[in-house]
Amino acid sequence: MIYDCAIIGGGPAGLNAALVLGRSRRNTVLFDDNSGRNLVTRESHGFLTRDGIQPEEFKRLARQDIAKYDCVEMKKKMIVHVERLSKTHYELTTEDGEAFHSTKIILAAGVKEQLPNIPDIEKFYGTSLYSCPYCDGWELQDQPLAVIADKNVYELAKKVYTWSRDLIVFTNGIGRLEEAEKAKLIKHGIKVYEDILGGLEGENGQLRSVRLEDGTLIDRIGGFITPAWSHSTPFADELGCEQNSYGGIKTDEYGRTNIWNVYAAGDASLIVPSQLVIAAGEGSAAAIGVNGDLTNEFFTAEEQ
Repeated sequence: MIYDCAIIGGGPAGLNAALVLGRSRRNTVLFDDNSGRNLVTRESHGFLTRDGIQPEEFKRLARQDIAKYDCVEMKKKMIVHVERLSKTHYELTTEDGEAFHSTKIILAAGVKEQLPNIPDIEKFYGTSLYSCPYCDGWELQDQPLAVIADKNVYELAKKVYTWSRDLIVFTNGIGRLEEAEKAKLIKHGIKVYEDILGGLEGENGQLRSVRLEDGTLIDRIGGFITPAWSHSTPFADELGCEQNSYGGIKTDEYGRTNIWNVYAAGDASLIVPSQLVIAAGEGSAAAIGVNGDLTNEFFTAEEQ
């Protein structure tokens, strides 16, 4: 069987794409090995009617919606290889060697993150340290917060200041601030430490203090960091997809990449901003692109 579309990734982008394609009566297969970066996330925010939902509950409800459309199959499998067999035919191979064939592909596996090189940071990430103030700033409002950043230091500090005036910036000896930027932060009562960090203190995921390399402890109960982002799968590079200025997969408004029959949606294409509601919308747009292209190709073939 050759599917109309194969979706790699079962996050909000992939799930919403599957929903739209199911409602468009397209034979679709979605692959999700449940290894998304939101596994450390306790709650997702900013999605109307679902604010504060747990990621696994969101996925359960999404799969329940999709199950109404019998033309969509969901596979709990990891895709390890994608090969273009012809202009309109791709083969996708799972980790256990099973092969699937599809006319079109949506890359929606999201991104993976590399945390700053600070001892014990993984113990606090997702519970009291976060990457997105729009997602988690409300819960930390007016608390003593840290911004731990080695890039985009000034921009992140300005954003977090919206939620808390009790803010300290740590560059970990790597991040760079222009003197004018540093002066503006200090003017607004934001302390800046450019020391290398020795680690983080706390228990059960709750940050209590930031430790400088010389052992000095600075009380903080949470904050925001700047991870490094990279694609969760190598398929965009292997297929020759172009990148945008943020390192995401370059697409048009309907998720089309520069490679015919390959589409992308969600964090994989955007990188930033990274929000559940935006990723879901991207998935919908890509599905509309897929369905529209399949329709146009069918009628074009009829005319020949």
